[in-house]
Amino acid sequence: MFIKNNNTRAALIALLALGSAAAWPRVAAAETVLRIGMTAADIPRTLGQPDQGFEGNRFTGLTMYDALTSWDLSSADKASVVIPGLATEWKVDDADKTKWTFKLRPGVTFHDGSPFNADAVVWNVEKVLKQDAPQFDASQVGVTASRMPTLASAKKIDDVTVELTTKEPDSFLPINLTNLFMASPAKWQSFYDKAEGADAKAKSQAAWTAFARSASGTGPWKMASFTPRERLELVKNPDYWNKARVPKVDKMVLLPMPEANARTAALLSGQVDWVEAPAPDALPELKQRGFKLYSNEQPHVWPWQFSRVEGSPWNDIRVRKAANLCVDREGLRDGLLAGLMVPASGTFEPGHPWRGNPTFQIKYDKAAAQKLMQEAGYGPNKKLTVKTQTSASGSGQMQPLPMNEYLQQALAECYFDVQLDVIEWNTLFTNWRRGAKDPSANGSHATNVTYAAMDPFFALVRFLQSGMAPPVSNNWGFINNPKFDELVKKARQTFDPAARDAALAELHAASVDDAAFLYVAHDVGPRAMSPKVTGVVQPKSWFIDFSPVSIAQ
Repeated sequence: MFIKNNNTRAALIALLALGSAAAWPRVAAAETVLRIGMTAADIPRTLGQPDQGFEGNRFTGLTMYDALTSWDLSSADKASVVIPGLATEWKVDDADKTKWTFKLRPGVTFHDGSPFNADAVVWNVEKVLKQDAPQFDASQVGVTASRMPTLASAKKIDDVTVELTTKEPDSFLPINLTNLFMASPAKWQSFYDKAEGADAKAKSQAAWTAFARSASGTGPWKMASFTPRERLELVKNPDYWNKARVPKVDKMVLLPMPEANARTAALLSGQVDWVEAPAPDALPELKQRGFKLYSNEQPHVWPWQFSRVEGSPWNDIRVRKAANLCVDREGLRDGLLAGLMVPASGTFEPGHPWRGNPTFQIKYDKAAAQKLMQEAGYGPNKKLTVKTQTSASGSGQMQPLPMNEYLQQALAECYFDVQLDVIEWNTLFTNWRRGAKDPSANGSHATNVTYAAMDPFFALVRFLQSGMAPPVSNNWGFINNPKFDELVKKARQTFDPAARDAALAELHAASVDDAAFLYVAHDVGPRAMSPKVTGVVQPKSWFIDFSPVSIAQ
């Protein structure tokens, strides 16, 4: 048949070609890749216990690894709570409240194919608690043991049962265990056996260094390639034990981008698909160009943590209260941060079960703040010099330099002369564990490290209990208040949830009445991303689950 119409002829050729193509071998779909710009200046450690604060847990902890207990990150509306992870259930001993039994999830394997079992749990506990264990790694202790300070030991009962023992009765233990990630003992042992030399400690260190380059956990993501300070590539684990959380994308690329404007520019130019904490002044352009913005109030506080060592200007409660009354938090929210914060009047806001009923009302009242400072002996002609250590970026730090400069100007109106000591984020985080007495504080009277408030220990105990002073945990300022210690003990040894909440509320109210911190903001975890990214659930948590996220090619 002779076809005169060129359009018809072209259509027929296309149709014939399509029919022929149907008989060809199918070509695999293009690999889906999600590229994320982090606020960290370096890739968080990959060996099983991340650094870089909770940004490390978010990106190299919860991705490649699992813990015995986990956070439920499936809802944007409900509070994130602790749920079973590699343990399916747990119970404290009725007769001895220092002993806990954990039943383990059967059939789970590490990325290298070795089994997860009770032996693996004991091995991972001892990697940070048992100094004479071959796998003990002092570099992992600070970011782990300080987050579960009462855990003393682990013992295998059978392959799927372990007994954990605490130094004292501690109802917080199941929550604390969300921070102990399970690394593969078999993979580590293979590196240890290959290490040269006879010195066991040197071989152990070499094994951990090799493990960090070729990590093996049980998580939904597996390490594909790793270039320090440049990028970490993770690929989905199709054999993940929780089939509902097998990742939807094939690969996730993590890129350190500590500067907010650089992150935002990378998103606008298509270099990345997702950025943490975009520059607030770029939000109108991002919205105009169709990028998606996500935020949600987090259990998170952006504070100044005061030094209470001898000679600190913050030992005067009038000065602590004045600082809290001199900050216009609503102005900070509506101006500099373009709405991306919630004003803080404590660690918890009204409506939270741990809020309590503080009598000191934290709000903006400059006249009251000036009066308190005058009572303390300061005024327009006699300023109080205070030094605060902060970072230029980092996990949960929001916009640390502009925010601290805002505080610097605000507090100047209440007779404070604020000096800022700006250092790199991971260094600041390390200094946080060393405390105000350490030379690393550089003479600072306060530190600006944000903190998670998802559980009692993280929100209150590690800052307020005198026994949590460095090097044990994060009581950076060496607070020593007998009332706080009494209430911590009461809450920790109360196993009834309602009674424990009441004790925690009493502790929080006491800390606000004491103006223990300069409470400034709660983060909302702002994220900006390409419209091609779908399936994002922004939970009420510092963390997020990347498994349900998809990206169109």
